[in-house]
Amino acid sequence: MAQRHDDGTPERDESRIGRLFARFRRARGYGGHERETVLIVLKCALAACVAWVIADTVVKADSPAFAPFSAVLMVQVTVYQSVVQSLRYVLAVTLGVVVQAVLGFLLGTHLWTFTLVALVALTISRWRRLGPQGPQVATAAFFAYSSFATVTTTYDQVTRLTEIVVLVLVGCGLGVAVNLLVLPPMRYRSAEYGITTLARAMDDLLGDMAPGLREGVPGEDRTGDWWRRARRIEGLVPQALAAVEGAQESVRFNPRRLLQRHRGASFHGYRDVVEALGRITEQLTSLTRGLYYATGTAAEDQPYPDFLAEYGDFLEGIGGATQELTELTGQRLAEQVDRLREHLDTAGEGYDRLAATVRRTSLDPAEISHAYGILLVDAARLLEELRFVQERLARSIGLAADPPTAQGEGR
Repeated sequence: MAQRHDDGTPERDESRIGRLFARFRRARGYGGHERETVLIVLKCALAACVAWVIADTVVKADSPAFAPFSAVLMVQVTVYQSVVQSLRYVLAVTLGVVVQAVLGFLLGTHLWTFTLVALVALTISRWRRLGPQGPQVATAAFFAYSSFATVTTTYDQVTRLTEIVVLVLVGCGLGVAVNLLVLPPMRYRSAEYGITTLARAMDDLLGDMAPGLREGVPGEDRTGDWWRRARRIEGLVPQALAAVEGAQESVRFNPRRLLQRHRGASFHGYRDVVEALGRITEQLTSLTRGLYYATGTAAEDQPYPDFLAEYGDFLEGIGGATQELTELTGQRLAEQVDRLREHLDTAGEGYDRLAATVRRTSLDPAEISHAYGILLVDAARLLEELRFVQERLARSIGLAADPPTAQGEGR
């Protein structure tokens, strides 16, 4: 509750003002949510003002507000959405005006006419092709009826209805033009952020598992916690895919893409990376589930401590690769791809030692299959998927991919 002075008036909330100034400093200092919000507000204001001037002074419309209203609606988050939604919006408004024109001239201005207009417009608004702009059919029809009913001559009625469509065209055109010409939004960082967020969660899990396995056979509580965390990481994959798709959409029809070719990986490459990371999270879930069940068995059936120690070393090498992905950025992607390859080479050596340990400590194939088989297969697949990530990133920036290794030949 806000503090009050002795006279009952509320004191200034200094912390709230401080947070407001902090947001402005962040908007000025670097790109992010705050700067994006400021840019959208300024672009909407610019589009609205220009649309009003054209509607009021050039078109000399009786209701010029339709133009700035339409312009603000069309300053969407991406240029592609501005174009697509403006086309749908113009179509929806035109349909609404046409419905009113046909029924108005046939039946006149009566209550039953308005009722029929509403029924027809609301039915058309359900058309899936109109998408989120469907309700604008009814809205335009209602405005058109109001304008139609306020004049008596046929000429004035036609003029009013035509004026609505013209104002919407002006507003949509200006909204798209402002979004296209005034700092059109790009979303490279959102795609990278989706990947780094997913990789960071994986890296944190691997960072706990590697030393835990080197300490000996972990308890069921610990392996159960790893398993739960791995399942939660799987929930981040759809979010990362959505971030990449939003970033890819921001490039369509965007002239700034011509200035961003140096950024590095294409969005198609980023999507492949996220999908591969999704498969990696599935392997981590399988791996942690295998550890949970293995450590819950009788002591004589549990993996040997030296096998678990080698497994911890292998996961530490895998963690180096995921750590590299947590810092993914287009400006340094070539350098990061090289470091990722080095981490995976280290992890590959760890896998070879792990397989050698299995061969050394196992007496027969049945024992290998029972105690180590699933964990060893999960390790191979984990390494294979990360090699695919490194290969896909290398290809996306025009680097030659390494020849497939023993673990990667099946891809």
